[in-house]
Amino acid sequence: MSDAPDESELRKAPSPTTRAGRSGSDSSAAFQEHVRQARSDLEQQVAHARDQFGEANERIKQRTGRDLIVAIIIGLAIGVVVIASLIFFKWVFAIFALAVAVFGTFELCRALQVSGRKVDIVPQVAFVFVFVPAGFFLDLWALWVLVFVDIAVVIVWRVLGQMTAQDGRRYGDVLSDVLIGALVQLYVPFLGSLAMVLLRQDGGQWWVLSFIIIAVASDTGAYATGLAFGRTPMAPRISPKKTWEGFAGAVAAALIAGVLLAWLMIGLPWWAGLILGAVIVVTATAGDLGESMLKRDLGIKDMSSWLPGHGGVLDRLDSILPSAAAALALFYLLSPLGVA
Repeated sequence: MSDAPDESELRKAPSPTTRAGRSGSDSSAAFQEHVRQARSDLEQQVAHARDQFGEANERIKQRTGRDLIVAIIIGLAIGVVVIASLIFFKWVFAIFALAVAVFGTFELCRALQVSGRKVDIVPQVAFVFVFVPAGFFLDLWALWVLVFVDIAVVIVWRVLGQMTAQDGRRYGDVLSDVLIGALVQLYVPFLGSLAMVLLRQDGGQWWVLSFIIIAVASDTGAYATGLAFGRTPMAPRISPKKTWEGFAGAVAAALIAGVLLAWLMIGLPWWAGLILGAVIVVTATAGDLGESMLKRDLGIKDMSSWLPGHGGVLDRLDSILPSAAAALALFYLLSPLGVA
């Protein structure tokens, strides 16, 4: 009897090619199912993370009044413009600084006007177009001469405006208006022009970038540490949300940034970076508290709503403007220590 399969059995048995096709089809189906399952798991994880981040953002928004996501996006966009302009073309940053100073001066004048102060927007904004370019092109002594001319014009303009109005405003209020008008010029245009003086120095763009980074690191360190560990109010009558724990975070962040930037960017000894970080964190914190006191006096939360998630332009410049003067002084003091 023969053991060879008959013809019917051969027809029923799958060929090697068929078996290989089925095996490949099964493997492909299994792989596709695995990919679908992995994608489904990833989508669930992303959705869960998004929900958690959204809940955290809402808690932060309720506590600070800021939309964290929008604030981060706008902050990154501004950071890209600042860094790119400083690295490649100084004059581009100078134009950007001029625009920022104009908007900052305008919103400060508007906030003062809303509070009942008599502040003349035309001369205030006009002198921004004089001060900021002057810092970039004129010597420092000429800038000081311009300060006195500027303040004199602003004062005379306000006095003449008051004489023309004849609205019965009291002497004390008029004197207050005059002093506030002079303060606006010293605060935004003049301090902005000092940043331009620093910018035009040899290697000044790296100093400008360094002090801005340190000021931002100080603000970020204070914000993150205060949010996570803040318990002890620092100045409750001025800014109830600022804490000593947050200030400690600001100091740590500023010192670390100062050391790294001194070593990697401006060629100073590491200990000079400690000085740079310490001075900038003091001026940045003082500027922040100073504007908080001003806004509390005016009865407002933000200078404007032009920068969603941040408030107004001055709400981002409050720590940077005073730091410009400190950075310029430190440049003259520490730059001779630069490593060749």
